[in-house]
Amino acid sequence: MNFKIALIRGDGIGPEIINETVKVIDKVGEKFGHAFEYIDVLMGGCATDAIGTSYPEGTAELCKSCDAVLLGAVGGPKWGSDRPAQERPETALLAIRKDLGLYANLRPAVLRPALIDACPLKRETAEQGIDLLMLRELTGGIYFGKRGRYQTEDRGVEATDLMAYSEKEIERIGRRAFEMARLRRKKVSSVDKANVLETSRLWRSVMHRLAEEYPDVAYEDVLVDNCAMQLMRDPGQFDVVVTENMFGDILSDEASMVTGSIGLLPSASMGDGAPALYEPIHGSAPDIAGQDKANPIATILSAAMMFRYSFQLGDEADVIEEAVDKALAAGWRTADIVNLGEAIVGTRRMGEVIRENI
Repeated sequence: MNFKIALIRGDGIGPEIINETVKVIDKVGEKFGHAFEYIDVLMGGCATDAIGTSYPEGTAELCKSCDAVLLGAVGGPKWGSDRPAQERPETALLAIRKDLGLYANLRPAVLRPALIDACPLKRETAEQGIDLLMLRELTGGIYFGKRGRYQTEDRGVEATDLMAYSEKEIERIGRRAFEMARLRRKKVSSVDKANVLETSRLWRSVMHRLAEEYPDVAYEDVLVDNCAMQLMRDPGQFDVVVTENMFGDILSDEASMVTGSIGLLPSASMGDGAPALYEPIHGSAPDIAGQDKANPIATILSAAMMFRYSFQLGDEADVIEEAVDKALAAGWRTADIVNLGEAIVGTRRMGEVIRENI
């Protein structure tokens, strides 16, 4: 089978981790008889430096011509909040999600068997296992609402950000959560703040209606502050956790840390028609860029998700995940997951070891 993949190498460590991931993809192609065509797409701070905008015209169309999009990382202090919006990498991320209709962000938080000691929770909690899927709504809520600043008579400048959700937006992400749960352990935890927010009350009412359509899936409402506490106390209780944009942004980062390192976790952003976008959840880490120190595992596991969800090739996805687990079980460690006394390898060597296990 032949596939076309858009590569957004991006900023900081992005090019390094993408390079190793492409080698892994090609290795899988050799093993299973697939061919891949790669289309480089300029986006992020590197695009700002090159042409003055982080989201060049035609970016979405180029990505839509491919079967999937693989992104390394974008951003960095060089293109901070003092820059005009069109020069900031975060603007490009929001734009591509919207233009591709990527409303569902899947972030699995899995504690790899060889890294129990890297989990910051009590060992007895870690040994019970952590395997949850955070499902974050990606194109609505406060990040996309109307915003502004205005002068008040007695309080100085006041700023406002509008959080808004429609029934349609809630239903499509909610339905995807139930469908994902059916493929896993059949439990959905819907996170909101219904005791305070009107958007959360609408969210909860839509989710209750959907739950009636999926009697085979266990369902529960969880307030966002309680969810944050439960992720620290007993993350193993969760299967699929679905929530709105801002809550999901925060909680998914929290969930990632209980697995030992943010450098291990992949993600997928999906819509109903356009190609999905796959990326590690970590940032561009400009402080270690170009030094062969970055952990490529999150990006490599993102490629596994690409094989599973976009290409419908589960065996290939399993091979990548098993190769990562074999590398970790054999003691190979990048700096972010090393324990005292263990040897540290760099980005390129870790990618090489994973390929050797395929």
